[in-house]
Amino acid sequence: MVTSRWTAAPARAATPRRRGAVLERAILDAALEQLSTVGWNGLTMEGVAAGAQTGKAAVYRRWPSKEDLVADALQAGLPRFEEAPDLGGVREDLFALCRQARDALYSRPGFALRAVIHECDPTQVERFHDVIFEGVVGPIVKLLRDVIMRGIRRGEVRPDADNGYVFDAVPAMMMYRAKMRGSEWSNEDLEEMVDQLMLPLLRPDTA
Repeated sequence: MVTSRWTAAPARAATPRRRGAVLERAILDAALEQLSTVGWNGLTMEGVAAGAQTGKAAVYRRWPSKEDLVADALQAGLPRFEEAPDLGGVREDLFALCRQARDALYSRPGFALRAVIHECDPTQVERFHDVIFEGVVGPIVKLLRDVIMRGIRRGEVRPDADNGYVFDAVPAMMMYRAKMRGSEWSNEDLEEMVDQLMLPLLRPDTA
């Protein structure tokens, strides 16, 4: 039997070229990964391109600046708050809602969001104001209002608790302590906030 001196190299499967929404999703995921590991100051368009296994030009064609890319990555990645908990009592509902908010803050997109809040200068933070409010604060406030209004109907909550200061209490406290005091909001911390802040604030006047 005659054998050839030349052996054909095994064929390698070509890596499919990603386009459109598939490529954009990979780039946004890589941006979130960069933010959650190296932070805002460490994030580069080159690093995002490498993480997404694409060229830098593909990133810049879609997002002309780092701010534009991060804003879209946060909007796409932040968890959605769909429905207020309804567990039969205002204390249980508040605790469940606070856990949802805590889990969002400590998700990968949440870490990315906090990197932006902590590291950006005031002008840059203003660029992300709508993302922060619409993605986190606004939805939590809406669900907190649903919980409180349900509590008012049950007679568990004083009627005049239906106001913006009360609705802001949970997100304001959680974001302040996470940023200024490094709180990671354990379940015990959340219970303490509900029992020592929210319930006294909401309790009907029985005098």
